[in-house]
Amino acid sequence: MACHLGDHHPGGVAGPCQQAQASIHDSLLNLVINMINMKDFLKGSGFIQPIWVFVIVITIFFSFMSEYFLSIGNLSNILVQTSTIGLIALGMTYVMINGNIDLSVGAVLGLSASLSVGLQDYGITIAVIAALASGLVLGAINGLVVWKTGVNAFIVTLGAMIGVRGLIFVYTEEQSFYATNFAFSDFGTASIGPFPVLALIFLICTLVMHLVLKKTGHGRNTFAVGGNPEAALDAGIRIGRHMMINFIIVGFFAALAGVLLATQMGAATPNLGRDYELWTITAVVLGGTKLTGGYGSITGTLGGVLAIGILRNGMNLMQVPAFYVLVILGVILISVLIIDQRLNVHASKGVSI
Repeated sequence: MACHLGDHHPGGVAGPCQQAQASIHDSLLNLVINMINMKDFLKGSGFIQPIWVFVIVITIFFSFMSEYFLSIGNLSNILVQTSTIGLIALGMTYVMINGNIDLSVGAVLGLSASLSVGLQDYGITIAVIAALASGLVLGAINGLVVWKTGVNAFIVTLGAMIGVRGLIFVYTEEQSFYATNFAFSDFGTASIGPFPVLALIFLICTLVMHLVLKKTGHGRNTFAVGGNPEAALDAGIRIGRHMMINFIIVGFFAALAGVLLATQMGAATPNLGRDYELWTITAVVLGGTKLTGGYGSITGTLGGVLAIGILRNGMNLMQVPAFYVLVILGVILISVLIIDQRLNVHASKGVSI
């Protein structure tokens, strides 16, 4: 039942709607109290990361604007819809903390999707393995070129994006592929209890990548290489090999996302994955990862992914044209970058001699 701001309970006793609203107000008040130091909050070192405050605010907003927003079915839809970009964003977070970037992930997604569908005559297992292997190989090539040539990752992966997209058109002959095995298509809509399988895969991968980043030597080296490459080299970290591993990771997740997206669609098209690199980078940056490297988190990236998914879903429920979401995200992204830049300037002034 939808709540209305004017609802009153007979006898002066607060009704369920008023109690729910009071609980929301108390939660927001406690949130504000725990974020008194605004500078630390904006840096992401406060009680809660800024992106999660944004997620909470827009969730509350859309819950009042649509009675269907907080339904179990719709929340599951948001997780499934964001799982594709979310998986790629997990790997992209590692690469961007390193101080690099990968623009080829959308094309890798498209290639893996085409392979997973186009090779089904040889069996689903072979098709999926070939698709995932394509991501690993292309990620390794990107990392190796960046490592051995010293060319900026932006240029290397831009070339890879163009080349791989052309390869997709050559392989597919500009035709769409359709799944011939119903088990493949059914997997994209499968659930374990009330939880969609695709959402569970995304959440499990998120947990694993978070633990790796926070609890392992590879995670610590990722921050070290992005924060100060010279010091990392002096500490004995093999920077080139380390960066290559992270490019392989993001290539794998892009390929996995392509396979899972193909299971949802039951098909693959030559243009599948276009602009996904932009959505992915937007989610990672919104989550607080710095473009210059050395700082970021998987929890922040998860918040960025959910923020995009909630905005797109909520505005769709409100029947707002989809392009307005692009405008809003563009404004938010630029604002985040400006705030981050100003904080960096103030921090550098604070340590100047």
